[in-house]
Amino acid sequence: MSEDLAEVERIAGALLRSIAPTERRRLLRVMAKDLQRSQSDRIGRQQNPDGSAYAARKKKPAPRPGNYAVKFLYPKSAPEPRLVLMKSWVHEGNLLTGFDVEAGGIRSFFWDKVDRWLPLEPEEQNKGAGKFRRKGSIRRAAMFRKLRNGRNLRAGATDREAWVGFAGRVSEIASVSQEGLMDRPAAKAKPVRYARRTLLGVTDAQAGAILDLLLRHLNP
Repeated sequence: MSEDLAEVERIAGALLRSIAPTERRRLLRVMAKDLQRSQSDRIGRQQNPDGSAYAARKKKPAPRPGNYAVKFLYPKSAPEPRLVLMKSWVHEGNLLTGFDVEAGGIRSFFWDKVDRWLPLEPEEQNKGAGKFRRKGSIRRAAMFRKLRNGRNLRAGATDREAWVGFAGRVSEIASVSQEGLMDRPAAKAKPVRYARRTLLGVTDAQAGAILDLLLRHLNP
């Protein structure tokens, strides 16, 4: 983010240098927080810095439903895996979701963690009457909801610069979208190229707001 602020620093460089280090650090911290807030708001609107919308997610294939009962041991490698009897269900991605008879409600299980599939007893054959349906529709949540919160999108300042960015593992995840890189969507999946969605970037409006903040500080 320091490079994105270079133009603002060039214009206001003389003014910033005229401020004492302690006061300058305090001012730059306010600028960083203001920029952090504007970046988070823009990500929440699902927009790139140029105002264009983020590339839409790829549509997932429709889940495969089963209108019959299944029985299996779960999870794999457990000392005493639980016996699961499930009514009608759907297989979506790596999840098997349906009515767990023992639990008395809808439950999900990882398909690849099923220890062993078991044959059904005659009296269990009718457990799958009807077809599994989710209640209501699931609205697809906006992308990067967790990335844009204050815990992951951080801001800070010294007496020389203000910065906004991601750190650690979060930074690696964010850079995949920021640069449109290759990555694995799951541990055992093949690498795919992600659409470029710019998370961090200063717009002209944001640069102007930062400059206004500086001018108001020097000339209340």
